[in-house]
Amino acid sequence: MKLRSTTPASISFMGKALLVVSVVVMAFATPVQLAGKAFADQYDDQINALQAQINSYNAQAKVLAGQVATLQGAVSQLQDQINATQSQIDLSQAQYDKLVAQIADTEKKIKDNQDALGDTIANLYVDQSVTPLELIASSKNISDFLDKQEYRNSIRDQLTATISQIKDLKTQLDKQKTDIADVLAKQNAQKVSLDASRAQQQTLLNQTQGQEAAYQQLISASQQKLNDAANAQKAYYQSLINSGRNASSGVSGSFQWQNLTPNNGAGGCGGGYPYCQAKDTVIDSWQLYNRECVSYVAWALSARFNRYVGSFNGQGNAQDWPYSAPAYSGAVRVYDPQPGDAVILPGGTSFSPIGHAMIVESPVSSDGWIHVSQYNFYGTGQYSTMDIRNSGIILLRFQSN
Repeated sequence: MKLRSTTPASISFMGKALLVVSVVVMAFATPVQLAGKAFADQYDDQINALQAQINSYNAQAKVLAGQVATLQGAVSQLQDQINATQSQIDLSQAQYDKLVAQIADTEKKIKDNQDALGDTIANLYVDQSVTPLELIASSKNISDFLDKQEYRNSIRDQLTATISQIKDLKTQLDKQKTDIADVLAKQNAQKVSLDASRAQQQTLLNQTQGQEAAYQQLISASQQKLNDAANAQKAYYQSLINSGRNASSGVSGSFQWQNLTPNNGAGGCGGGYPYCQAKDTVIDSWQLYNRECVSYVAWALSARFNRYVGSFNGQGNAQDWPYSAPAYSGAVRVYDPQPGDAVILPGGTSFSPIGHAMIVESPVSSDGWIHVSQYNFYGTGQYSTMDIRNSGIILLRFQSN
């Protein structure tokens, strides 16, 4: 009854893998009106509500997944900034430690030179206790006297200049130390701020991941409920078929059928249909899933009745045929059923949510019934025949090749 399609009314091939039991029921596997339409509708309503709930949860989970990705990016970016700032801090700390060591070394040099200057001054003081006459007397000559006097003054001046230079260097080092200390303080403050921002983003990330995980749990729980409801519906319908209660005939709105053969719709791979691999695992020449009603009808039109059937361009669900078949295959709507006409039961009800397709085998009988063949009645994916009334249906006549 369905095709390989992207239309909202259809169920995708991958989607079927997640909702297989639902598809079995809803791809016109639903024999509503057999014994309790209200009971069947109850399952359909429950399944539809659960599917809507799952869709809503999936939408929320998708939004949260996007937020998680954004937050993970923000956390990663902040961590990169923290790492870069820490590298700057390490470099500044190394410069600071080097300056501290240089300052300590400079202070030691100042002290050593001050001690040397003190000794020199003390020696000069001792030398100055000698009278000039005694110094001259002890000198070899006037030149020797002047040399001694100049030497004393030179030593004192050199030590004084060295101490002054070392003090200037210490002043410069102290300033650099202060500047580096300021830089370190700012860098550490920046790192503290970045750490706080990262912690905040990480908290948001953890919360969002928790919310996403919660929605995934809700999705899983709702999916299990949907599967349980679909299985219960399938079991209910199977029990009706097994009991033989009205299994071969029924009414849904104005649509009526009788003489379903076999009465459970499971006639195997009959009708000459060639795509009898496992259901919905093969895509036929018209881009339709195998062992669905539409695939069988498209094949029968082409192979048995020599009619032209074009691609449905993603609009091949049975409910789409009244529009897509005229557009892509040149089919026309008729009202006098003839062998080889396609019969479409419109979708939109719990009985045929995406429609159902059959093909006329015999025209209207004297008592007003049309004999049709089909696949997938009751969702079996198998061949069957039955008689229907020309009411509640659409007849499409395809052009001959």
